[in-house]
Amino acid sequence: MKNMIVKEDVKMQDLSNENIIHIKNEKMEYLQFRRLLQYKEVTHAITLKPFNFCSNVEYEANKDKVENNYKDLCNCLQIDKNKIIRAKQTHTDIIKCVTQDEIGIFPNKLDDVDGLITNERGLVLSLVFADCIPLIFYDPIKKVIANVHSGWKGTVQKIADKAIEKMINSYNCYAKDILCFIGPSIGKCHFEVEEDVFVIFKEAFKKMECFNEMVEKKKTKNGEVKYYIDTIAINRILLEKNGLLPENIIESNICTVCNSNYTHSFRADQNNSGRATCIISLN
Repeated sequence: MKNMIVKEDVKMQDLSNENIIHIKNEKMEYLQFRRLLQYKEVTHAITLKPFNFCSNVEYEANKDKVENNYKDLCNCLQIDKNKIIRAKQTHTDIIKCVTQDEIGIFPNKLDDVDGLITNERGLVLSLVFADCIPLIFYDPIKKVIANVHSGWKGTVQKIADKAIEKMINSYNCYAKDILCFIGPSIGKCHFEVEEDVFVIFKEAFKKMECFNEMVEKKKTKNGEVKYYIDTIAINRILLEKNGLLPENIIESNICTVCNSNYTHSFRADQNNSGRATCIISLN
């Protein structure tokens, strides 16, 4: 059965909440958005530990393990592993519309690409994450899906804006119809930066009236100044300013650092961090 939902067991520790359901079975462990599950023509998932889909650099050395993880995930969801499209992400603001021609892991056409959009059925859009924000888009009217990787650099470059613009210009979508699901990512509670990164954010969002509300300034015991930035809230504002309805923006409410026993987190695990994959497909 597509988008299989297992019975939630209150005795099991899991990440389920009002927006998310935590799926566990003998082969794979992943999250799904409850509202997106209402659309039977769409399959999606965000994987959890211990399943590792590896960074660009680590992929080749772990290719067999990653491909086996893709096989297990796709079998669970009853989608075709041979239709996976995975871009080589490098924290850009580049988004590509993809077709059958781009099928594969790291096809040359998708170097330095951090967002994928399609209206073709059967294609499996896959990106990887470890604290960065997964943005899953779906237009149920035009039947268009998008998978976007928005780290802090992507957020500063307003990749969310560009995703919506591309859906509108390339597929005649209307912003009011588009749903956006904000996956697990580093929360304001742990996104600590120094003055240099704060200045970059301040410059990028100086026209955002409530930007100061997104930032908390603290001093460490050593007297150093640190800034805690709410990149999730910034992305929500960008989405709303581009015409998405507030009720069509659904957050996971899961911080990857707070939940690093379950979620891959570079901030928590540093060089030992693996990568989750976020996938979406039109059946």
